[in-house]
Amino acid sequence: MSSSCSRGGLDWILGKTSQSGQDWHRMPRDTDTSSQDEIPKTCAVDVSPAAVAEPALQPYAGMPKEVLLKFSSQARYRVTREILFWLTIAAAVLLVSATIAIIALSPKCLDWWQDGPIYQVYPRSFKDSNMDGNGDLKGIQEKLDHITHLNIKTIWITSFYKSPLKDAGYGAEDFYDIDPMFGSMRDFEDLLASIHDRGLKVIMDFIPNHTSDKHQWFQLSRNRTGKYTDYYIWQDCVQAGAAISAPNNWVSVYGNSSWQYDDVRKQCYFHQFGKEQPDLNFRNPAVQQEIHDVIKFWLGKGVDGFNFIAVKFLLEATHLRDEPQVNKSQNPESITAYSELYHDYTTTQVGMHDIIRSFRQTMDQYSSEPGRYRFMGSDSDEKEDIEATMMYYGTTFVQEADFPFNLHLINMKNLSGNSVFEAVNMWMKNMPEGKWPNWAVGSPNTARISSRFGSEYVRVINMLLLTLPGTPITYYGEEIGMENIASENVTSPEKSPMQWNGNLNAGFTKGNSSWIPVNSDYESVNAEVQMTRFNSTLNLYRELTLLRNSELPIHRGWMCSIWNDSDVFVYVRELDGLDSVFMMVLNFGQESTIDLKAIVPDLPSKAVVRLSTDFSNNGKAVDTTIIKTDVGEGLVLEYKTGKPVHNMEAFRENCFVAEKACYSSAFNLLYMNC
Repeated sequence: MSSSCSRGGLDWILGKTSQSGQDWHRMPRDTDTSSQDEIPKTCAVDVSPAAVAEPALQPYAGMPKEVLLKFSSQARYRVTREILFWLTIAAAVLLVSATIAIIALSPKCLDWWQDGPIYQVYPRSFKDSNMDGNGDLKGIQEKLDHITHLNIKTIWITSFYKSPLKDAGYGAEDFYDIDPMFGSMRDFEDLLASIHDRGLKVIMDFIPNHTSDKHQWFQLSRNRTGKYTDYYIWQDCVQAGAAISAPNNWVSVYGNSSWQYDDVRKQCYFHQFGKEQPDLNFRNPAVQQEIHDVIKFWLGKGVDGFNFIAVKFLLEATHLRDEPQVNKSQNPESITAYSELYHDYTTTQVGMHDIIRSFRQTMDQYSSEPGRYRFMGSDSDEKEDIEATMMYYGTTFVQEADFPFNLHLINMKNLSGNSVFEAVNMWMKNMPEGKWPNWAVGSPNTARISSRFGSEYVRVINMLLLTLPGTPITYYGEEIGMENIASENVTSPEKSPMQWNGNLNAGFTKGNSSWIPVNSDYESVNAEVQMTRFNSTLNLYRELTLLRNSELPIHRGWMCSIWNDSDVFVYVRELDGLDSVFMMVLNFGQESTIDLKAIVPDLPSKAVVRLSTDFSNNGKAVDTTIIKTDVGEGLVLEYKTGKPVHNMEAFRENCFVAEKACYSSAFNLLYMNC
């Protein structure tokens, strides 16, 4: 800015501005200002435009809307904003797409009944809580810590319905009540709550085929009362002294005629099992509804699943023809044994599977809540007819049982590497695609492992059970290697009581005696002493369950049989995407030496013993060309390889996988499309 002002001009301006404000305001509004003294034009001021321009405005916090809009409309802000907006949209779309892709490509999660072992308990022989010598439901509750210590996920309790306890209680007098020997309904509810509090599940037996002759339904039926008249299968027959003229030659599972004369109704009723266990008439819709109501009652209590027993007997042929004889030349009047007939008209009749599927549909009504899937198992077909057994899985479109119980390992006549391979291979080759296998080595109806095959094989059989694909099922006491007791008064379903410790009666009861004697070896074979011994059968069982739960290849990977002979059975467990492979070398015969590298040329020359039936071998490196095993010894070998066995042509026919899964090391997740 430049200026040129005379002193007089400035004085004039100052003089005017110093006039009284009063004089200024007295000036009339219409006064002609032109008459006032002219302002001397002796001062000129030059101001540059830049000096008087407002300073540049910058964005600041708390800007009003008008200022904000001024800047937001500028290109540099608008373009940046649009880029960030579309990047956010793209990132969201990418994230959603990735999530959908991961879900779509992820394999099905294993359900609770697939995720861990099932532990079967016969309640009368497990633990007595009230000193009456009989095991009970409270006793099971007392010993839940033992079950969780074994890393068991599911408890299977055999029949405890109110019954006369004929045939181990498999003939209910009341499907809605607990037998007083085992406790009360409140005891059961407390047990169920304790099981669920530990994150475990419970399944129970259900025998829908028949009831006890003490059941109210039978009492009403024999008196021809209302709808109960045809709840059972009645036929006219003639009794002559001690003999009856039966409607046909049908024979009961336990021998002799399956028809029993009833003096009240003056007819014969049909029973596939004991005469105290009359068969229900499943061709009567009212009977089917009664059974569905029982299922709903226990599911409503919170039971997690059922094992349906004797389901192949649900229907019989209505024509009542004689069943064909196995030996056609045998005198028909001499037939008394069940094995002497082909049971074409009393088992697996048309419509039987429809009834089982209806059970599944009822159970599905209680499976809608997350994590509350209700498991359904069934027994398998007689004499291990593999095709008939596999039908219990259902079809691709219609589900039936989650699995029929696999008795192939239990029914082996002799123990060898070859027999074990055949039992495993038979099930895996015939199982429908996408279904889940299961394995059991003990049951209420068979002798203990030690008594069937010898105590030296208990550990290796448990190693087999817990490293095969599928759900392993352990009968109580097999985890410590219990044996049968030698007594003429003990029947096969009634195993000796569980051996808890070295105290009187093996810690089973604090009473004076148990309902059947405990085994004389209880001081050395019991859970308490084996808990403290480093290399015990119990601790091996626990280590095997830990290994199974922690290693994906054993939990849900491929299973490939690579060798079997009279002594050993060898198989691998592996998973696509993982280079860690587990090879099981199990000895079911005599001392053996095997060259595994000659069998699998791509096998590394060294492997590490991840777990052995003899803990002193754990962690040792072994030469795969010379693998030695003693009688009953089992090895879980671990090695690294990029060439999995299931991709090798030589072994492809003996490789199986149930729920296929592959591992991505880049994303640390499982996926299906390998």
